[in-house]
Amino acid sequence: QVQLVESGGGSVQAGGSLRLSCAASGNTDCISNMAWYRQAPGKERDVVSIIDASGWASYTDSVKGRFTISQDNTKTTLYLQMNSLKPEDTAMYSCQMSCRLSSGRYYYYWGQGTQVTVSS
Repeated sequence: QVQLVESGGGSVQAGGSLRLSCAASGNTDCISNMAWYRQAPGKERDVVSIIDASGWASYTDSVKGRFTISQDNTKTTLYLQMNSLKPEDTAMYSCQMSCRLSSGRYYYYWGQGTQVTVSS
């Protein structure tokens, strides 16, 4: 079992910055890839950014150049630095971590979510 706890959300004006954190505890040795997702009201949950165990990262087009995903040296804490925030970034942000099982399959753990609200 892996438990994920997010923090760092809040309300900010357009152009501002926030840093989200996602701390993992429990059986963290199985963790491989990590990701941030977001879900705006009335919309589906979409991936924002992914980082793998080697540190390779990818971003959805709408956040490229503004958001940076990173992880700590122990690979148990995930971050999302969000700069130049826009009202359209308003959403519930959730972290996801994939755990590689002994069978070779993956199980995905989710955090509870943290709200980000950007006002114009």
